[in-house]
Amino acid sequence: MKEQLENILKTTLSDISRANTADDAEAIRIKVLGRKGELTAILRSLGSLSHEEKSVLGKRSNEIKKIIENSIDEKMAAFSEISADQLCRDEWLDVTLNKPALFTGRGRMHILSQVQYEIEDIFSSMGFMIVDGPEAEIEYYNFEALNIPKHHPARDMQDTFWTEDGNLLRTQTSAIQIRAMEKHKPPFKMLGPGRVFRYEAVDASHEHTFHQIEGMMVDKDISVSNLIYIMKECLSAIFKKDITVRLRPSYYPFVEPGFDLDFQCMICGGKGCKVCKQNGWLEFLGCGLVHPKVLRAGKIDPDKWSGFAFGMGLERLVQMRYGINDIRHYQSGDLRFLSQF
Repeated sequence: MKEQLENILKTTLSDISRANTADDAEAIRIKVLGRKGELTAILRSLGSLSHEEKSVLGKRSNEIKKIIENSIDEKMAAFSEISADQLCRDEWLDVTLNKPALFTGRGRMHILSQVQYEIEDIFSSMGFMIVDGPEAEIEYYNFEALNIPKHHPARDMQDTFWTEDGNLLRTQTSAIQIRAMEKHKPPFKMLGPGRVFRYEAVDASHEHTFHQIEGMMVDKDISVSNLIYIMKECLSAIFKKDITVRLRPSYYPFVEPGFDLDFQCMICGGKGCKVCKQNGWLEFLGCGLVHPKVLRAGKIDPDKWSGFAFGMGLERLVQMRYGINDIRHYQSGDLRFLSQF
């Protein structure tokens, strides 16, 4: 297998160097690193090896994967630069021919977008695909397919904007889970960021419009330990340090068992302070193992497949990261606030 790994590295680097277009480079990425790629197949087969072989070959496999990814990214960057140069030549315009506009200041990306894209990059590096769904949903995807039938008490927890035709503005990005399961066959990992809406009073900690990031992984023999590992990796990457997490039992209709995931307060190191209300922990997100009824709604057999899901509030994450004390700042349009990031 070691010889096979080295041959894949040598052949792939040679193919990348001969690639003439971005499509050629992407085809190489799919051939080697895709779901059915050559290197992916080897990584999946490591589980059948002895502990000693798995340690050696696993380390080398990851090294080779990183080398190939970097080579493809460099090639893509070169193609992008060539494309930009060509565009400048084809669509050149002398802006000095017209009277220049008054300079009104340089724009910037909203802080929520900055952190969302950062989180997408983190999960993409772990093999998660980024998916999307409509903000105006039908009742089935927002409630029923998530094990929340009509008259279920969980609906009382989500005050909702309904439209005249019986649809609604989605109250949670969990609806993206069902759409992803209908489109993709397992195993897969997905991340679904987006806006959600709740009909509730606005104050320093509540908004009628906010953002969530939904995550889901479906494979064979998925356990809570897989969930904890992914969450620790995510938090450590976001906060640039090792993070200690814990799970507390909680109820969510679409997972069983369900948990609230907390992480150890970074201000006091878990000793207790005003930020964590003296208990040493901060609540972060809801998560759990996907309920069998939800898998069936997504046309996946729960006897063969299992998975975990989580949903985090983007505004809350940004508040913890930057010490923002009022959720209303994000949509205020106040440049004094937005220009700080």
